[in-house]
Amino acid sequence: MMKAAVFKQKGGDLEIVEVPVPEPKNGWVRIKVHSCGVCHSDNACKYGSFGNSYPRIPGHEVFGEIEKLGEGVDPNYYPVGKLVGVGWYGGNHCGKCRECLNNQWIFCKESLICGIHYDGGYAEYMVAPADSLAFVPQGMNAEETAPLLCAGITVFNSFRNQNIKVGSLVGVQGLGGLGHLAIQFCKKMGYEVIAMSSGDQKETLAKELGAAHYVNISKDGWVDQMKAIGSVQCVLLTAPSSSIVQSSLEALGVNGKLVLLAILPEPFNANSLTLIGGNKSIIGWSSGDSRDAEQTMDFANKNQVKAMIKTFPLENVNEALLKIADARFRHVVKIL
Repeated sequence: MMKAAVFKQKGGDLEIVEVPVPEPKNGWVRIKVHSCGVCHSDNACKYGSFGNSYPRIPGHEVFGEIEKLGEGVDPNYYPVGKLVGVGWYGGNHCGKCRECLNNQWIFCKESLICGIHYDGGYAEYMVAPADSLAFVPQGMNAEETAPLLCAGITVFNSFRNQNIKVGSLVGVQGLGGLGHLAIQFCKKMGYEVIAMSSGDQKETLAKELGAAHYVNISKDGWVDQMKAIGSVQCVLLTAPSSSIVQSSLEALGVNGKLVLLAILPEPFNANSLTLIGGNKSIIGWSSGDSRDAEQTMDFANKNQVKAMIKTFPLENVNEALLKIADARFRHVVKIL
């Protein structure tokens, strides 16, 4: 038997229960969980937003070690004891469809979401398809690494795929769970970063994380302030604010890209003239697969990109999820 935090019904709180240790089926692996990050998207499991069934154990920022292999899993490639991570991409891609053949595993119709379509990492053990596993570089800390498997990959993988010229000005809107990592990644990738947040109280921290500039977007005139700094080639929108989309487009330079990484609470307005007049674009990005997660962790490890975290025992997971909006900047459930 093992301890786990489970949503027994839609809209209910997590309950700590004793359940049987799961057995890995063909092509799956059992993981002994060391830690699991807490994400806003875990509330999607609570309310069934992605159609999950109940009971369900959430958690998709999983750091652990391979504990047992199912039939058909290569023990040479997936050795027992190997440290691995599992993120939002939960594996099970078919390898045959158009999306898979175009290397877009995450969009395969057979692909699963960890903690939604099967039980996730709010437990002492879990099972997952072998192709969901990302190998963890040696020496990485279990609690600090967990948030890289969702928040980290989202900002790193989205930005590196925009093909922005190294050295360019890049804005990071929001200084929260995604934003504090985005500043570090962009800085370490060779860009001049403008941190964009409300109020002046986060300026010192933003610059400590690597921002060269700070713009208070709650003040009038911030768009002009951005333009005065230079031609901003990309803005990563990491905090959910529909009202800032048009202003962010105006702050971009020619050929600038606004990358949406937050799920906005309502539709946004964007002036077509702003887009056409500056060859500007709005782009959405959906995190990445296990290969991207591996590269995210590798870059973070080599360049000292670290999540700022607060840890909770499994028994206090409801508090960790309930207070996630107050996190500075990610909550992590420590299990081992």
